Amino acid sequence: MSSFNETSLSAHDFSGKVRLFPLPNLVLFPHVMQPLHVFEPRYRSLLEDALSTDRLIAMALLVPGWERDYEGHPALYPTACLGRVTTFHRLNDGTYNLLLLGLHRVRIVRELEPRRLYREAEVAIVEDCYPNYPTPSVAALQQQLREAFRRLLPCLPDAQEQLDQLLATDIPLGVLTDVISFMLEIDLARKEALLSENDVFRRAQLLLQYMDAAATGKADAKFASDQFPPKFSLN
Repeated sequence: MSSFNETSLSAHDFSGKVRLFPLPNLVLFPHVMQPLHVFEPRYRSLLEDALSTDRLIAMALLVPGWERDYEGHPALYPTACLGRVTTFHRLNDGTYNLLLLGLHRVRIVRELEPRRLYREAEVAIVEDCYPNYPTPSVAALQQQLREAFRRLLPCLPDAQEQLDQLLATDIPLGVLTDVISFMLEIDLARKEALLSENDVFRRAQLLLQYMDAAATGKADAKFASDQFPPKFSLN
């Protein structure tokens, strides 16, 4: 997990145009760090362009049926996550390992005409929305999330201390929902629904529904990895 100030992005830093990195099996959330192994030529080009400029990449989820047009322009879900490359290592074969920090939800406004090997889009940043819910309700949701998280928490010896610190920290409700949503292994459509919901109160309630269903055996859910942070994801 990142510190909150690391996820800041000023208007000066962001033009509204993003490099799209679509994957069929990963939903990135703000405030979390995702390891990636980049090997396809188009995404190596994308990364190199990002590293030479703003280090920003937008991770998007491919809509089911992407296999028919993977090398072209398969459909994307309209909400993506803008991330910043925090560190990288170029391997001898020209591929890369990197860490991508989730910054903000973004809504894809329109895809741009292709100019490079990879896809680009105009996007709008989507801020978390905290309606005027009573403070006790927010505190109660935070507590419910922590309790549900602990019930589902597997035995992770290498990560237990970090996870205990997370649960003990008084972090904002929106951040807590994003971190748990990222770690919870549920079907991708549900993860995308959590990413797409910018009303923090509703997002927390939706996440609780998923975790409660998992705890009662009504849904198949577990944690995305037996490690925290997670292993590298392939492009």
